[in-house]
Amino acid sequence: MGRLFGTDGIRGLANRYPMSADVMMKVGQALGRVLQSHPEVCAKGSVGVGLKSVRSGAQVRRAKVVVGKDTRLANYMVENAMIAGLCSMGVDVSVIGPLPTPGVAFVTRSMRADAGVMISASHNPYHDTGVKIFTSDGHKLPTLIENEIEDWVFGEHQDSLPLNDLIGKAKRIDDAMGRYIVFLKSLFPKDIDLQGLRIVVDSANGAAYKVAPLVFEELGAEVIRLGGAPDGLNINEGCGALHPEAMADKVLQEKAHLGIALDGDGDRCILADENGEVVDGDQIIGLCALQMHRENKLSGASVVTTPMSNLGLELTLKKHGISMVRAPVGDRFVVEVMKREGFNLGGEQSGHVIFLDQSTTGDGIVAGLKVLEVMQRTRLALSALKSGIQLLPQLQRSIRVSRKEPLEDFASVQESIKRAELALKGRGRVFVRYSGTEPVARVMLEGEDPAELKFLTDDIVKHIQIELG
Repeated sequence: MGRLFGTDGIRGLANRYPMSADVMMKVGQALGRVLQSHPEVCAKGSVGVGLKSVRSGAQVRRAKVVVGKDTRLANYMVENAMIAGLCSMGVDVSVIGPLPTPGVAFVTRSMRADAGVMISASHNPYHDTGVKIFTSDGHKLPTLIENEIEDWVFGEHQDSLPLNDLIGKAKRIDDAMGRYIVFLKSLFPKDIDLQGLRIVVDSANGAAYKVAPLVFEELGAEVIRLGGAPDGLNINEGCGALHPEAMADKVLQEKAHLGIALDGDGDRCILADENGEVVDGDQIIGLCALQMHRENKLSGASVVTTPMSNLGLELTLKKHGISMVRAPVGDRFVVEVMKREGFNLGGEQSGHVIFLDQSTTGDGIVAGLKVLEVMQRTRLALSALKSGIQLLPQLQRSIRVSRKEPLEDFASVQESIKRAELALKGRGRVFVRYSGTEPVARVMLEGEDPAELKFLTDDIVKHIQIELG
């Protein structure tokens, strides 16, 4: 058995290791154990198994964990297993049902909970599921704590489980969605609204299918809804941030001012301008960075991205006196750099955009609101704002692999990469890596000539398929 945590929590095929009911119950138990062993994680004091309950007269409160999910069929199974594991360790659980990942992080903070759990495989198809865990302040668990959870799950334990009134209980919180909507609306400036704007909102049949349209409607926009009828099997299917074409086409059909496409758990956002042209995460980061810089709101005159972000974004920001720092791929690493350096804007080309002054993680609805704020402040259409971010041609390919052995071990793959780097030297970039959440190798090339990029990309892909396909 391999390790549990990847770059974005635990993820896999539902009802198979690691996303099986028995493993998820153990993960719930391990999280409960961590809340006992590391009071600094919950930041509320020492809690856990073996302590007397408040009802018995002790001066110690129980640990409390918020559990939310997206709309996948398998999440009923995972949710119940996780809750059982937590309660068996003396943890009380607040169950909030379908809510975007950033909404779970918000509710965790708002309820002063000790941790939050989001059950979702984000942009993956419905047959996958996953678990993301947040600390009490709404940030993802540190790697050291993830490692301790893994060690506990795989280890031999003699811990005595609590009995009688020390067993935890689960309670459903019915107004979590309303709390999150109020929070999101509070982030939009009081002196402007969305009156007169027509917006297409594609919720990917996922966790944001209720929340997202309501936020924009209550701020005054006319909303055309897409991807708002989840059936447990259609999350991310031909819709949302992974497939923004439907949203872009709808923008043209409805003569909308813009379109907003979210992914299955609502933490990423891809837009379409009024001409039906897709606007990716790099362009969202760029246009928001320029506006924040003009308003002296961009901390350190810097943004944090990853190696996947377009060189054109970096060059555009540099012209305006803004530095671009690249973190490893994964929004958790972007946030770590932002926190360490004191920056307040960062994200990924895929649409994870983090406004750290407002949210502890990527939030697709917040990103949409921020772009709308720029549009209303400047009185410019999204196409005009987007045109200020000049991107270089970029080609990306994803190749399914049978195993994730180090790419450095395959001479033919390394030689193809070196050929591409030599051809693009001084004119572009080459970046090849494994996905942290899927059995996939990702190849990204960037340069001035799309035909050259295709030739070089095909060469690298061919050798990866030969060695690892």
